[in-house]
Amino acid sequence: MKRTTSLFLSAVAATSSFTRLTTAQKLAFAHVVVGDTAAHTQSTWENDIKLAHAAGLDAFALNGGFPDSNVPKQIANAFAACESLANGFKLFVAFDYLGGGQPWPASEVVSILQNYSSSDCYLHYSNRPFVSTFEGTGNIDDWAPGGAVRGAVDVYFVPDWTSLGPTGIGAHLDNIDGFFSWDMWPNGASDMTADHDLAWVNAIGSEKTYMMGVSPWFFHSASGGTDWVWRGDDLWADRWNQVMTVDPQFVQVVTWNDWGEASYIGPFVTDNEVPSGSSVYVDNMPHESFRDFLPYYIATFKGDKFDISRDQMQYWYRLAPAAGGSECGVLGNNPDQGQTVVDVNSVVQDKVFFSALLTSPATVQVQIGNNPAVSYDGVAGINHWNQDFNGQTGVVKFSVVRNGATVKSNTGAEITASTSLANGCTNYNTWVGSF
Repeated sequence: MKRTTSLFLSAVAATSSFTRLTTAQKLAFAHVVVGDTAAHTQSTWENDIKLAHAAGLDAFALNGGFPDSNVPKQIANAFAACESLANGFKLFVAFDYLGGGQPWPASEVVSILQNYSSSDCYLHYSNRPFVSTFEGTGNIDDWAPGGAVRGAVDVYFVPDWTSLGPTGIGAHLDNIDGFFSWDMWPNGASDMTADHDLAWVNAIGSEKTYMMGVSPWFFHSASGGTDWVWRGDDLWADRWNQVMTVDPQFVQVVTWNDWGEASYIGPFVTDNEVPSGSSVYVDNMPHESFRDFLPYYIATFKGDKFDISRDQMQYWYRLAPAAGGSECGVLGNNPDQGQTVVDVNSVVQDKVFFSALLTSPATVQVQIGNNPAVSYDGVAGINHWNQDFNGQTGVVKFSVVRNGATVKSNTGAEITASTSLANGCTNYNTWVGSF
């Protein structure tokens, strides 16, 4: 069987060295949940930084809540690792006003910024230390020019105050240099569009920079509250395509290590860093292959030249049909955020999702188990497709074929007819592989 429908980016670009920053430079970051790094040592941070740097990322956003004793310790470890490597990679702090139990006191914010903003590893933009937040709309006055924070440290301020909405941010434009939107997952059984991003860009105007969020997946499974799913599926490919349309100044990949929400692209370290209730859904479900196309995507976003020197594929899918296990209380959408709950099994699609980065036109083949392979016509550059399970089970084989010869192939994890979890629950997380 042959199919030719493809979503692809036509731009071709390349990663450039990250040296001194100027205001015009576009930058790509990864969001690190510092609260999920309890077992990290300086060496662990060094490994994370090397991997992120190799993927074309420019900096980590160190997101931490208050009070969390792990946060100051691990920020110190991160900066020690970065300074030891001295490879051009940068760090900046994103103050999480919801994740620690209390809002950040202005005095604590100032203390952290005064301690680290002079480091060679701290990201500066427009000659000022770059700072972000996760929410914090109850503390907006702290961030006003001359306020409790910015009166003490002159920063380039790009907060996530998404809860204000595009109509509400207008009253606070004098308090910000740019804006970061947390609108990066679709609502319900639909695919993500760039509509929210374009609304934010319009609301903040051309004098402010925009930081666009890109995430590969979302399944909140941590104990102690609502568990819910937002559609991932084609999101990783779709969202990077949308980056090229929106053309923001900054991109933030969300996340490097949020195991409790299954949005991670970084390496697994230990179950001790995984929130309670999530390990069963994270163990043996690697996402590191999501990074494989980042050098291409980031270079394209920056307008740099990229040499596609070999054929590559990345692929991701859930390992059983959604109906092959119990929902176990997982919802489609989050009612705590005012969303209408929908059937969680309608949010996710029983499909294999796959992208190919090709040196020249080729045929891409996907075969599930012993079923007939399905062929797709690929163009030079980036391609993306999806393929229904249709009740098929077995190991999934991915191949690139050119002029009748298989150039490269590999197999992914097995798809089974029902969940393999001992608790009988559906695992709404995804398995990711590549070659």
